[in-house]
Formats: sequence, C-alpha cells, structure tokens
Amino acid sequence: MLGINSFIGAHDRNWEDEDIYSHPHLEITIVLEGRCRFRGEEQERVVEAGQIVLIPPHYPHSFHAVSAVRFGVLLIDGLSPRIRELFDRLIVDGGPRMITLSRLDQDHYERLFRQWLRIHSSPLKEPERNYMAWIEVMLLFLNEHSHSDQQALSIAHTGDYIREHLQQSIPISALAEEAGLSEEGFRKQFYKVYGVTPKQYQQMCRLAEAKWLLSSSEKSMQAIADMIGFTKLHSFSLWFKKMEGCPPTEWRARQRLYHD
Repeated sequence: MLGINSFIGAHDRNWEDEDIYSHPHLEITIVLEGRCRFRGEEQERVVEAGQIVLIPPHYPHSFHAVSAVRFGVLLIDGLSPRIRELFDRLIVDGGPRMITLSRLDQDHYERLFRQWLRIHSSPLKEPERNYMAWIEVMLLFLNEHSHSDQQALSIAHTGDYIREHLQQSIPISALAEEAGLSEEGFRKQFYKVYGVTPKQYQQMCRLAEAKWLLSSSEKSMQAIADMIGFTKLHSFSLWFKKMEGCPPTEWRARQRLYHD
C-alpha cells in the first residue's frame, strides 16, 4: 500500500536532527532556501538551495542547519516497481545522491511540490492512483532536469538565460563566458546536457512559447512575434510555418477547433 508523508519545514541556523535516522521510506529532500549539512554513514556534504538529496530506504542519516534553512521533504513507501525504478535510476551504488537543479528548474520543482501538497490534502475519489501519478511526474522531472556536477549546472544556468531572454539574439561567446568555457567547449558541454545545440535549444524554446501564447491567450500575432524575438510579423509567420508545417494563424484556429 502506498504511503507518503510530505511537508515543508523551516528552521533557524541552530537547528539539527536530534539523532541519526533510518526509516523504511525512500526520501527526497530539497533545500528551498539556505544551507544545511547532510551526514550519512560515510559522507558529509553541505547542501545549498536548489540541491536535492535522494536517500534510499534504511540509510542512516541526519541534517544540520548551516544557516536559516527551508526544506521540502517527501517520504515515500509502497511505490509500484515501475515507478520505483525511476527513483532507483537516480541513485548511485545503493547510497544517497545529491543532485542540483538550475534556478528555473528549482522554481518548477517547487511549484510541482506545492501542487502535490494541495492534492495530498484534498478529498479524492481515487487517492492512491492520483498520488502515484503525481509521484511519477515528480520523479520523471528529476530524471530529466537534475545535474550532478558543477559544470552541468553552469550549462543549465545558460539554458535558463536563453529561456528568459527569447526576445534577444544571444551570441555564443556571451553564453560561453557565462559558463566559464571556450566557445568550442561550451558547444560540446551544452550538447551533452541538452542533446541539441544552443541555437536549436533557443528555437525549441521560442516555438514552445509561441504555441503556448497562441493557444492560451488572445494576443495579436505581432505581439507574440515581438515576445519571442521577431520584429517583423512576416518573418515570424515564415519561421513558424517552417517549424510547425502551417502558419501561426492556422495553427491557432486548429487549436480552438479542437478544444471547441
């Protein structure tokens, strides 16, 4: 039977676990704000905001505040083998693992976590199926967006920057400098993290934003074009048709026909 305990906890800099804990649940703890120290059987590490500690069941551990700190904690037992595999995929050699989210991905995870807290406290007709589905979404998110080393995190920060500045044409040299790499090294590392080039990634983000705005707002074509970096409506229309196979006006009409 599925069992889940989840909460957000805030502590001052003098807080620490009273003892070493070992429990039968798999644990996912994210530091939302501040810093703390994680202690395990054979390791001790400082955990910063945006980092997540994944702890397998029955692993003795404790947390100790370094500054005022805010945690988001999930304790889970009874997952189906299919979903449990998503957690095990994140673990290395059977012990705990620390992973890092970029700033935007941290915000997305926190929103997912807060949505989970609301669902978990709501009366549902099929609670276990809903809970299992949301835990699967969260584990899939972590598998897609986690970074285990500082270099990958630096690349993820440049990905955040691209997503936040779709109106701009950002030179590779500026992104490489932000990541502390040569242009060639940055291209290679970016492809390693995202599976596409920086230019392709920017185009994917622009297309996703354009489709979102077309389907969810009444903004004009020119306004949408401006928001994703096209000053000329004709250029936006040609680009969208090349990417999606039809002009943006037609794509919007199809979406409304489908939803109506």
